[in-house]
Amino acid sequence: MNKEEYEIMYRLEDTHWWYVGMRRIVFDFLKHIAKDGQLSVLDAGCGTGGMLQHLRQYGTAVGVDICQEALEFSQQRGLKRLVMASVGDLPFESASFDLIVSFDVLYHMAVEDDIAALKEFRRLLKPGGHVLLRLPACDWLRGSHDEAVHTRQRYSASDLREKMHQAGFTVKRLTYANSILFPAAALKRVCEMSFKLRGGSDVKEVSPIMNTALTAVLGIEAKALKLANLPWGLSVFALGKAI
Repeated sequence: MNKEEYEIMYRLEDTHWWYVGMRRIVFDFLKHIAKDGQLSVLDAGCGTGGMLQHLRQYGTAVGVDICQEALEFSQQRGLKRLVMASVGDLPFESASFDLIVSFDVLYHMAVEDDIAALKEFRRLLKPGGHVLLRLPACDWLRGSHDEAVHTRQRYSASDLREKMHQAGFTVKRLTYANSILFPAAALKRVCEMSFKLRGGSDVKEVSPIMNTALTAVLGIEAKALKLANLPWGLSVFALGKAI
């Protein structure tokens, strides 16, 4: 990503509605597999460390990122277990982790082979270990945001399922998310493409009232995801188990 995107991420990651809402969904995914607080956890593509600091509640959490600038922001959060490396070539022994999470990483242009990266995750997991992925969905939704964050590919649920199977995972849960706002976001992207607008990244500061309202929207969605998978959305989540 551009340096400016890391700066925005670091500044907004603790309070912005999208990050807050996505964390809530992530915690609901993890609460059934990370109960004892004694897990070894890898955040593969930790960025500025906003999620990594929360993952410490599950045990010993290590963050990896290919960008030195991102890791420097993570250090500013007081995080110390940090490694600079590519998700396709991780410097850890096989069967080192109980849980690997990777949020909005495998889609990036810097990841030339996402299946190879998934196989690397599989190598690092202990038998029965889990991987939780979040990726941007629907390749037809490409827009100026994707240009700003260097998107190589947006994923469908079926694409992600097939890639995880190829890498040696059993898919335990697969669902779209950020579904309520999907129509508005889709209209925005269509307008960008039709009129060749360039608005940059979608992650921007909003008014406190709007931030509270949108946080509540994702809170409703988090409750819905406890009951069922969602058939569409701006993101796709996958929970896999090492075979």
